[in-house]
Amino acid sequence: MKNSNYLKGLLASTALVVASESAVAAEWGSFDGVTVEAKLIGGQQYEGLYGRIADWEAATGAKVDIISKKSHFEIDKEIKSDMAAGTTSWCVGSNHSSFAPQYEGLYVDLNDYVSAETIAEFVGGNIGASTVGGELLMLPRAQFDVSVLYYLKSNYEDADKAAAFKSEYGYDLAVPETWEQMKDQAIFFADPPNFYGTQYAGKDEAIVGRFYEMVVAEGGNYLDDEKRPIFNSDAGQRALQWFVDLYEAKAVPAGTTSYVWDDLGQGFASGTVALNLDWPGWAGFFNDPESSKAAGNVGVAVQPMGSVTRTGWSGHHGFSVTNDCDNKEAAASLVMFLTSEESQLAESAGGSLPTRTAVWDANVAAAKSGDDAFRAEALAAFAEGAKYAFAVPPIPEWGETTNIVFPELQAAIVGDKTVKEALDDAAEAVDELMQESGYY
Repeated sequence: MKNSNYLKGLLASTALVVASESAVAAEWGSFDGVTVEAKLIGGQQYEGLYGRIADWEAATGAKVDIISKKSHFEIDKEIKSDMAAGTTSWCVGSNHSSFAPQYEGLYVDLNDYVSAETIAEFVGGNIGASTVGGELLMLPRAQFDVSVLYYLKSNYEDADKAAAFKSEYGYDLAVPETWEQMKDQAIFFADPPNFYGTQYAGKDEAIVGRFYEMVVAEGGNYLDDEKRPIFNSDAGQRALQWFVDLYEAKAVPAGTTSYVWDDLGQGFASGTVALNLDWPGWAGFFNDPESSKAAGNVGVAVQPMGSVTRTGWSGHHGFSVTNDCDNKEAAASLVMFLTSEESQLAESAGGSLPTRTAVWDANVAAAKSGDDAFRAEALAAFAEGAKYAFAVPPIPEWGETTNIVFPELQAAIVGDKTVKEALDDAAEAVDELMQESGYY
């Protein structure tokens, strides 16, 4: 996909004129001599946005010092360590709607630094999920996440494969509509160690979030209304068994239990994975021949359905300003720049879902123009998938529960425990945490 051409279409569809940021310095303020230290999420899909920071520096006279750039899981650990040590004088931090409730007292209420008119330009649901205890703790970037299914189209264009699959499984080979069909096909397509049917992130919040959405798809839930763990149910057992079956069949790479998101992105881009549940931000990367061997062979479909519903564990990325920052106005200006309409147009051109209403409209208009069939297909899948999106429980303990649960999920996957044993042990430990936290 030609991201630059797509961006031109977005700009034209909203009648925006891209000028140098120095020409609009008044919009971002003047901060000559100020240095803003930032801790940002790292990864290939984020570099395009960070490349725009030089424009903000030129416009404002300030400098940005990125003092840390890591995965969100590593950034989270580093931020919590800073909070414990009292070393939070850096200014801008990457944040996420799933993580924000954990950082009590760390970040300013951006309602005090960003105009109501600017806030109103964002999708209301994203602003709501960025607000904790009445305080707007981050501005959303063009990284609204809900997983959809990326697949290699060539597997569905091979008559011999179609005949062999139907002979073995008794139904026609087509892009999977259900989790069970996805499992069948992943096992069928796999030819380890050269080719795998699918993959999954196997540690940290990544696997717990995927498990969570599959429990919901099977008619269960993670916690009840009183915050008691209820994932060790029949629905939970069916969900976890999906992971176990794929691992036992060698339909996923042996190292999948140590994978997180960048590993999955690089894996599918290698052209050696048939089916991949992944986030919108990877779409452009997957279909770019300079970065992906799968380019030109990528299809995008709505996420599979469980026995009850489709679901989509969801959230969004954003940027926050610390209370200990020496120049909160400069930091807020940088945050507004990185989440501005122009920034979101540029970032969403790579496949990310925007969180500004005007940019959503621009994406839809550009897709309808028919200039980029892949983008239109991807956007349609994301739009359908977003209908089933839901956030993780908005409680500070969410992250701590995932640290408890993911080793138990891993134990079941590699065969150290039965599915029931693993979920019962995880639920018992989470129950203790919730009682200690005073929920019941």
